[in-house]
Amino acid sequence: MILTASGFFVFLLCMPAVQSLDSWGGTYSSTNICAVNGSTVEISCIYTYPSKIKHQVNTVQKTFWFTQRKDGEPVDLKTDSEYAGRVEDLCENNICTLIIKNLRESDSAEYRFRFITNKDAYTASPGVTLSVTDPDLLMNVMEIMIDQGISRTKLQCRSRCLLPHDPSYIWYKNGQKIRAETFTHSVNFYSADSFSCALKGHEKFPSPSECVDGQNCNRVIHTDRSICAFKGSSVDISCIYSSYESITDGFWFSPERSHQGQNHSQPEDLSEDSQYKGRVQILDTERGRSTLRISDLRDSDSAQYLFKFKTTSFEWRSDLPGTTLTVTDPDLKVQVQVQGGKSSSWSKLQCYTSCRLPHGSSYIWYENGLKMAKETFSYSVYFGFASSYSCAVRGHEDFPSPPVCVTGQTCNRVIYTEISICALKGSSVDISCSYNSYKVYVNSKFWFSPERSHQGQNPSQPEDLSEDSQYEGRVQILDTERGRSTLRISDLRDSDSAQYLFTFRTPSFEWGSDLPGTTLTVTALQVQVITSTVHQSYTYAELKCRSSCSPAGVSYVWFKNNEKIIKEERSLYEDRFYPGDIIFCALKGHENCSSPLLYALKFPVVSVSPSDDIMEGSSVTLTCSSDANPAANYTWYKENGNQKLHPLTKERQLVFSSIQVSDSGEYNCTAENELGKRTSERITVDVKYSPKLPSVSASPSAEIEEGSSMTLTCSSDANPAADYTWYKENRTLFQGAEGSYHVTSISSEDRGNYYCKSENQYGEINSTSLFVDVQYAPKPPSVSVSPSAEREEGSSVTLTCSSDANPAANYTWYKKNEDSAKASGQIFNISDFRAEHSGSYSCEAQNKLGRSNSTFHLIVVTGAWKSRAVGITTAVVLSVILLSIFLLIWKKKAAKRSSEPGEPPDNSKQSPQEELLYANVQFSKNQADPLSSNIEDSVVYAEVQFHSAAPRSQMSATEESTALYSTINTTRTQ
Repeated sequence: MILTASGFFVFLLCMPAVQSLDSWGGTYSSTNICAVNGSTVEISCIYTYPSKIKHQVNTVQKTFWFTQRKDGEPVDLKTDSEYAGRVEDLCENNICTLIIKNLRESDSAEYRFRFITNKDAYTASPGVTLSVTDPDLLMNVMEIMIDQGISRTKLQCRSRCLLPHDPSYIWYKNGQKIRAETFTHSVNFYSADSFSCALKGHEKFPSPSECVDGQNCNRVIHTDRSICAFKGSSVDISCIYSSYESITDGFWFSPERSHQGQNHSQPEDLSEDSQYKGRVQILDTERGRSTLRISDLRDSDSAQYLFKFKTTSFEWRSDLPGTTLTVTDPDLKVQVQVQGGKSSSWSKLQCYTSCRLPHGSSYIWYENGLKMAKETFSYSVYFGFASSYSCAVRGHEDFPSPPVCVTGQTCNRVIYTEISICALKGSSVDISCSYNSYKVYVNSKFWFSPERSHQGQNPSQPEDLSEDSQYEGRVQILDTERGRSTLRISDLRDSDSAQYLFTFRTPSFEWGSDLPGTTLTVTALQVQVITSTVHQSYTYAELKCRSSCSPAGVSYVWFKNNEKIIKEERSLYEDRFYPGDIIFCALKGHENCSSPLLYALKFPVVSVSPSDDIMEGSSVTLTCSSDANPAANYTWYKENGNQKLHPLTKERQLVFSSIQVSDSGEYNCTAENELGKRTSERITVDVKYSPKLPSVSASPSAEIEEGSSMTLTCSSDANPAADYTWYKENRTLFQGAEGSYHVTSISSEDRGNYYCKSENQYGEINSTSLFVDVQYAPKPPSVSVSPSAEREEGSSVTLTCSSDANPAANYTWYKKNEDSAKASGQIFNISDFRAEHSGSYSCEAQNKLGRSNSTFHLIVVTGAWKSRAVGITTAVVLSVILLSIFLLIWKKKAAKRSSEPGEPPDNSKQSPQEELLYANVQFSKNQADPLSSNIEDSVVYAEVQFHSAAPRSQMSATEESTALYSTINTTRTQ
């Protein structure tokens, strides 16, 4: 059954009256009523009264409803401004009905009915307690049907409180809104589904999500709908959750925070949000329960917080509201409980608040404006009727509770109308308070500022502001009614921003000043950009002259480029603004207190630090500056041809802590505010660095043949460009800015290791070695014979052929007049050397580039030749010896004859025995033709000739010669 306002009303009227018609009485239809914000409630009372009193007619003169108040007489609700237009009072047949429409939370109170007759007045007590609250909805499962395997249910949304007339509903399935607007809803479902409902217009207060079947459906239920907490404190926000499948991920998020990201549909995990870094903990103390703990609460933390989970095939939606956190200043009150009855002078004081206090909070208590030593949230005190009490949370002393009297309303106290006031520079402000003194005449009262008093000689004695020279002519004290004082300060200045307090004195009492007073903040006007449209050369914008405390009913003056705009006296101003335009505003009559200047964006200027050469690895800062108000937002870009890369940073400075070569390039920045966007000129960043490791190459890179040309190239990355030096085996070959070394006709002597050096003013570096392999045809071979002594018949002879060639040569042995090769390889071995082996041999060296050979002669020495040679040799030696002896003797005789006087020498008479013999030894050697490709290694012969000594005229006739041949070891021929 759904309770409607009318149905509820009928139910209430059916209650019987218990009083007799002849007695005073009043019976209410109910003593407690719960109603939803915005709904209508009807409260009825049946009243009775005696028709006659002492035989005189008793008639009703007036009926009305009122709320119970602690002070003053009852006030008819129809005359109360808080209920204007929302209250009706219908009376008929001793039944009076109060109708209150569009209920508010402030309407929560106890309502009583009172009637006045010509003889007396009567109030029906106790009254009716009305609680105006948010919807308290529940979802009921009316029935479940299964047809052909399909499950279907009928759901009902109901409330314990009175609802607005003809309400509409919103239904949710698995946290996601579905289309349905009636209080009942029929739908197909699965065991994993959960459902919830809400009253349209009250979506923040849905019913808890309920499973249709079992308790393991997908759902999230937040423990609190709203939480109030103090700045600087900590708060725990909790929920319970369940899933039909295994949960793979779960996290807390805030829709307000998520909307600040790039993808609104993807909520951001608060534990990864930089704004909550170090202040957020996720506590999963038990399965199916998660708690978000936020520490050091700030104003910006006021937001809605929700929990979300995912499975492999399901994601909980976030259409349902979570927990709303309000971070505020303390809203403290002191509750007084008199102990031991009305005649007792003992009371229990308790400090309480509607918000959650920080864990382990300490308290400060004040008596008559002076701080006490108590630090607990409650304590018992022996009070005097003149005393008032106040409390505050330590750390939040600027927000104490209002002082309260323990009894009555005439204790000593000061209550400031406002904790803080913001006022415009150049304007006026009224700072007010109400005060009481316990039945004692006040003989002194004044306003003062603690900041101003401390500038005097005695800090403990506050100084009356009306006597302060800094306020001379600008301060008035207005006492328009008893118990109320107002401080008016005119022509406000920045220095007037301070705290202001009121104090009073009686002959025996002075109000203390430990409690804070009213804090005044003097602020200047600001020019705010409401809308703007950026064009290529100008910006069209709508501006507003405002401050954080703009007064009403004042006129404004606008200035553009220091010229007053006559036609504008409103707070709004629209116009075209070009780069460099200056705009400001002021209150009319207070032009000397104008707003700060607003600049239309000028073109930004870029600077580089350091301004000299930028070395690789150094720290470099690019700064973008634009004279702008509102302050400009900056973005840095690096040019890449005609395409711009993604923004590098959105800071005013682009900082390279260790700049690299890749950072070289052209940069510019943009400056942007509400009045446009401008781009700077490009600036070039040229990163200098010493040469990198050079790379070396040879061209041609393949085989290099002797006689061809070759180019060696050295390349090294350097800024500025490097100079190069080429080396071969530490011998300098070339120096210059070009890294190439040319050889026009390369020879075998050029073969070897090469490297280069690159250098600039910042450093130098050597390359790795490059081996140049010059290839050439074999040079004329050389042949050696082993053994080198006489080669006898039957001995072993080893011939070795060697030729300088690249690539290495292959060797082939030939014998003259034979068609086929004798052997291949560098060594040719004859194991049994015989006479047939004598003759001319040649060795041929060959590679792919050419061939070359060498010819030589071998002779075998047999046994007969050896004996004959020995005999001939012996005879020759003996002949030489005998001839030598003969010549010696002959010389001696000739000497004697020549020594005789008168006998000249007679050459004609010489005998044949006296002939001289000459031994002529000649060596003949066949020189090979150096231009021939076949070079013969000739056998060298020793030719011995003997000649008889005769007169030169006769030598031709008598000359005889004998040639002797002797085998000499073969010698190498070049």
